[in-house]
Amino acid sequence: MGRPSLQRGFTLIEILVVVMILGLLISLAAPRIIGRTDEARLVKAMADIRAIEEALNLYRIDSGAYPTSEQGLEALVVQPTTGRIPRNWREDGYLERVPLDPWDNEFLYAGDSKSYVLRSLGADGEEGGDGLDADIDSRDF
Repeated sequence: MGRPSLQRGFTLIEILVVVMILGLLISLAAPRIIGRTDEARLVKAMADIRAIEEALNLYRIDSGAYPTSEQGLEALVVQPTTGRIPRNWREDGYLERVPLDPWDNEFLYAGDSKSYVLRSLGADGEEGGDGLDADIDSRDF
């Protein structure tokens, strides 16, 4: 016959101590991680604006002008049929689709064929604001 096996498990106290330690670690780390979400959205909005600016510059090189306000950012996806019609519009377009900002709002575009302004209204979706609610304007960076 074999030796009797010793079964050793965790006591309730040991399990509670581990759960309390995990809870403490989570409560210390969670605010730092959660705070980064808003910062990440701000960085993404700026990166999206830069990507749209690159597409606008390619559009200008091919067509001789930026899209007008009337044509909007949609001119980067579908060839415009109104206003100044581009001479050499790229067959596949300049963007796959017009992106929304990280807060699911449309980017605001105003252009007169020679220049443009591209903006996101920030977290609150309204003009003005401070901090995360501040507007993000392509002219600012």
